[in-house]
Amino acid sequence: MEQINNRFTSLDVFRGMTICFMIIVNNPGSDISFAPLDHAKWFGFTPTDLVFPSFLFAMGNAMSFAMKKFDGLSSSSVILKILKRSALIFLVAYCLEFLGSLRHQVNGGWSVGSIDHLRILGVLPRIALCYLFAAMMVYFIKSKNVIIVISILLLLGYWVILRIFGDPGNHFGMLTNVGTYIDKAVLGENHMYHGEGVAFDPEGILSTLPSIVNVICGYYAGKFIQEKGKSFEMISKLLMAGFLLIFLALCWNMSFPIAKKLWTSSFVLLTVGIDLVLISALVYIVEMQKWNPLNWTSFFTTFGKNPLAIYIFGDFFGFVVGWFYINKMNFNEIMSVKVFQVIAPGAIGSLLFAIYYMLVCWLFGKILDKRKIYIRV
Repeated sequence: MEQINNRFTSLDVFRGMTICFMIIVNNPGSDISFAPLDHAKWFGFTPTDLVFPSFLFAMGNAMSFAMKKFDGLSSSSVILKILKRSALIFLVAYCLEFLGSLRHQVNGGWSVGSIDHLRILGVLPRIALCYLFAAMMVYFIKSKNVIIVISILLLLGYWVILRIFGDPGNHFGMLTNVGTYIDKAVLGENHMYHGEGVAFDPEGILSTLPSIVNVICGYYAGKFIQEKGKSFEMISKLLMAGFLLIFLALCWNMSFPIAKKLWTSSFVLLTVGIDLVLISALVYIVEMQKWNPLNWTSFFTTFGKNPLAIYIFGDFFGFVVGWFYINKMNFNEIMSVKVFQVIAPGAIGSLLFAIYYMLVCWLFGKILDKRKIYIRV
């Protein structure tokens, strides 16, 4: 099968599409945006809700290749490598948190947020934790069946814990689920996400457990693709597994609602199911049919070869250009209000800004690719 740096082209395209869409939905030009580009308010599902779990699924795909490098190493060396990679992602997360709190005052001077209000968990810390636990599991537990059982127990256990220990009147509420209670007790409200207007962390401690399953499923999907190769048997089995998981998710939704911000177990099944269907389609289109007019895959493989580096650059770029003001407006505000909202007011202008932002990140990835720089974490 055609590979790029020992990676299937279709898997690079999948990773690239995930990062591309992630940057677009994370960087709208205004508060007005199209509904599919917003997260579901609580229960429910939108295309945007698929982005983060797909990143974790794609990370699992990459692990199915990267774990081979551990063959022949001692267990202590493997543990050290896994811990170092996880710690590095945490370090980057906190550096970005610091940069995000840094403000260039309009009247001159700089201010920085207090460490007393540093958010401890978030997207990058969840990525680090999921990688840590998933990598340890697949390395030390050699039996696939045992890992499947553990994954099922994580999903069922999360459901049971929420049902038993949450508020009896509202087990799955934003402020009444047991995960929020745990986060407040362990992290403290000042160190939690406040984007909802209250102390609630969508990447909290307890909801990290089911998100590990997204990585595990991505890992075994990657291994299955490598073992079966480009065959209709492989595609048909992935499709059947995907549709089965989607069906189970919709059934479970009746008692355990699909909710990205709570990362419910039904949400895990739904997103893994959709990812399996998407991967199957990409393998068929890219690997088997080799349908690539205008070399469209290269645009996404640019993202796919350096996914985490480009994601981090997207945050960094936003912070840096936000430090510079002209007539009391920073560069991001100027591009949004004075350029794209003038060209197309409302949701279209917001989308155009997000596409511009994504293309800046793509350019950064293209520069890395041209120089054969591939940052592995």
